Amino acid sequence: MAASASEHPQFISNNGSNNSFSNSPLIDNSDPNQIIIPEKKSWKNFFAYLGPGFLVSIAYIDPGNFETDLQSGAQYKYELLWIILVASCAALVIQSLAANLGVVTGKHLAEHCRAEYSKVPNFLLWVVAEIAVVACDIPEVIGTAFALNMLFKIPVWIGVLLTGLSTLMLLALQQYGVRKLEFLIAFLVFTIAICFFVELHYSKPDPREVLHGLFVPQLKGNGATGLAISLLGAMVMPHNLFLHSALVLSRKIPRSASGIKEACRFYLIESGLALTVAFLINVSVISVSGAVCNASDLSPEDRAKCEDLDLNKASFLLRNVVGKWSSKLFAIALLASGQSSTITGTYAGQYVMQGFLDLRLEPWLRNFLTRCLAIIPSLIVALIGGSSGAGKLIIIASMILSFELPFALVPLLKFTSCKMKMGSYVNPMAVSAFTWVIGGLIMGINIYYLVSSFIKLLIHSHMKLGLVIFCGILGFSGIAIYLASIAYLVFRRNRKATSLLASTNSQTEETLPRQDIVDMQLHGKVSTSDVD
Repeated sequence: MAASASEHPQFISNNGSNNSFSNSPLIDNSDPNQIIIPEKKSWKNFFAYLGPGFLVSIAYIDPGNFETDLQSGAQYKYELLWIILVASCAALVIQSLAANLGVVTGKHLAEHCRAEYSKVPNFLLWVVAEIAVVACDIPEVIGTAFALNMLFKIPVWIGVLLTGLSTLMLLALQQYGVRKLEFLIAFLVFTIAICFFVELHYSKPDPREVLHGLFVPQLKGNGATGLAISLLGAMVMPHNLFLHSALVLSRKIPRSASGIKEACRFYLIESGLALTVAFLINVSVISVSGAVCNASDLSPEDRAKCEDLDLNKASFLLRNVVGKWSSKLFAIALLASGQSSTITGTYAGQYVMQGFLDLRLEPWLRNFLTRCLAIIPSLIVALIGGSSGAGKLIIIASMILSFELPFALVPLLKFTSCKMKMGSYVNPMAVSAFTWVIGGLIMGINIYYLVSSFIKLLIHSHMKLGLVIFCGILGFSGIAIYLASIAYLVFRRNRKATSLLASTNSQTEETLPRQDIVDMQLHGKVSTSDVD
């Protein structure tokens, strides 16, 4: 073991003015009861890295994804499956960059933003990130309420209020330790997968049509672009980038060059495994919806439900077409998805607040505040618009996430492509080019949809000419500010160097996990010496 952290601090903060602990190490002592990665190279080390990827994958199979998947299959059958494939591949690359940023530098994305940007841009990025966390929490609240309605006939608006109890569930889980929580999340992910794979077996979609939808890009129909953006927003979420870059800091990894490379490689494999399961679940949901809603013997009543399908209607549709047990399976999967999402949402919000503002709250308080902000609009919409209005709110939340993605994605690409921050672990030129193309396409699609939708709204509105002109000026000013904000992030040069944690010589050195990150996760601590 290398010298103690008090003598050779491993985690050195940036000397920027935004960092209140710039002159002291983030870790002062060693705690053996953490998730420790053995120094010797072995495939068994992979099991010590398992966990963060599955926590992140929950965001790819939350109720917001289910809502957009169901509508995609109902309206366009399998035609938008290629969006899921493209988004999943892009997500794997992007999430691996987020993990690499944390592994190499010992700081997560929000902390890098605080060190790099001045106070005003940093504060605005924090506001945008907090909105993303709330937008992610809204589908979870509504999805859980729908699941309770399916299983126990509880009215949706009461179910919305009951979702506040998930805070108590999170508190109950904290005493068991981070490793058991990660196993629980993995169990819930595979529970969701089993439920939808069984649904897929009995709905019997045409394999050739499914493969055609996966590999032949097409956007047909007036609402296809909007739904594609919703699918993209539900798949690649901005808060996930902050989350993944922080979760990897809970591991104690060797600080040799080979140790860093092994950590990055195993995190990539682990993320690929978790996101593959999430991808298959999303494909299954779209395929089940497409097969059921396009069946030749569908009754007029069920066909009407398919025209405006939401999570609640999907339960009744599956019960009528496939069987009562199918409806219950769907409800169980939805409940597992909604409840597991509360953990990742809470952690993401905590890391965002700690990183941007250097402010830490107790997890239960953070969860309570975020949940209240999500419950209020969900409750209002559920009371006024019923299940149909609540379903539309999920789509709106997914689109908000898609439009906010550049404000997390661009800093991540800039930081991981910067040698001042990543040193020899900077993105290769090919990876940088690929990720910037992905980011450019996402931003281009968002901007096109935003501008075209706003123009259509103005043209087809029945407002007076003066009011239309005023709204047009106001709206296009907002679009200009949105574009200028993205341009600022893209073209601003990085100015703050990061004290790299990786050892550049052959000497083996170990670093502790970030104690503040571990404390924000769970109070319990575990040892993983069994992976040796």
